[in-house]
Amino acid sequence: MEQTKNIMQYDTVSLDDENNAIVIIDQTKLPGRIERIQLRTAQEIWEAIYRLQVRGAPAIGVTAAFGIYLLAKAVDTQQYEEFYQEFARQKEYLDSSRPTAVNLSWALKRMERVVLQAKERPVEEIKRRLKEEAVEIWQEDIRVCKAIGEYGLTLLKPGDGILTHCNAGKLAAVQYGTATAPIYLGQERGYGFRVFADETRPLLQGARLTSFELLASGVDVTLICDNMSGAVMRNGWVNAVLVGCDRVAANGDTANKIGTSVVAAVAKQYGVPVYIAAPTATIDLHTPTGDEIVIEQRKAEEVTEMWYQTSMAPQGVKVYNPAFDVTDHRLIAGIVTEYGIAREPYTESLREIFQRKEKEEQRKEEHQS
Repeated sequence: MEQTKNIMQYDTVSLDDENNAIVIIDQTKLPGRIERIQLRTAQEIWEAIYRLQVRGAPAIGVTAAFGIYLLAKAVDTQQYEEFYQEFARQKEYLDSSRPTAVNLSWALKRMERVVLQAKERPVEEIKRRLKEEAVEIWQEDIRVCKAIGEYGLTLLKPGDGILTHCNAGKLAAVQYGTATAPIYLGQERGYGFRVFADETRPLLQGARLTSFELLASGVDVTLICDNMSGAVMRNGWVNAVLVGCDRVAANGDTANKIGTSVVAAVAKQYGVPVYIAAPTATIDLHTPTGDEIVIEQRKAEEVTEMWYQTSMAPQGVKVYNPAFDVTDHRLIAGIVTEYGIAREPYTESLREIFQRKEKEEQRKEEHQS
């Protein structure tokens, strides 16, 4: 699709049920071209996640939910055991696309729970329930991100300078984003934030995506190289660091795009608070600390060749290319969720967040019944 609209007018991920397809913005083509593509097969969905055509923990979770629904919809059997066996096979395949972002496995497990809880029901009804659950995950992402924005806005004041890393914006979710949600709400309410976007080597999500969507929204955004964050903080231009994350451990350690831990360490030096925007779907209380988080290793070519006409490194040089690093919880001033802001000690405050979530879900169930 040609670039006929502002990027903010498109959903990052949507379901075209009539044509048995997921529709995504191909983020590998941004910012030069807004192109929406359709994903139909398991391989197309897997490759879109792995190749970062769709990326960002919330958007990956939504894509996985839509994907496993469409794959289940195509299973041609009325026998539950046969249906579940194929469902489980496809679920494991999709789950292998990226190991660090917990939203991927979270969404797939949530969809599997629908299948297991309805095993006494006809297969066609299970498929219908899977669609309902996938659409609810999509709608829930919008609600969650807006709630994170409201809580995050309480940590900021008009005119603040904000530094962000990678892309935790609309392009990483359905709408609003996580770390950018307070920025967008502040923009609507005249806060006049000044945002500094790290370019985010080696895949340049900050340059290609964050600065692109913020600029399209009229936000005052300045693009900087990753190694300039200390300079802008030393100048007193940054009042807060806002970043998203792909997994939060029970102790508050967070895995986010490579370079986040460096930003946090520099921010500590200059007394700038670091806030992590994290939907509860991204918080993994079963992982005790960041040491247990599996860090995805990616191809060397992303560092040596990806953005150059010829290789910018000597042939045969060894390359270390982790997609994420872990930011120690002691460097984090707060973790902003849709149920409030967690602070040290995170082992206690994150549990309290989930207790609030459980009470809210019980209240909703009682209201519906």
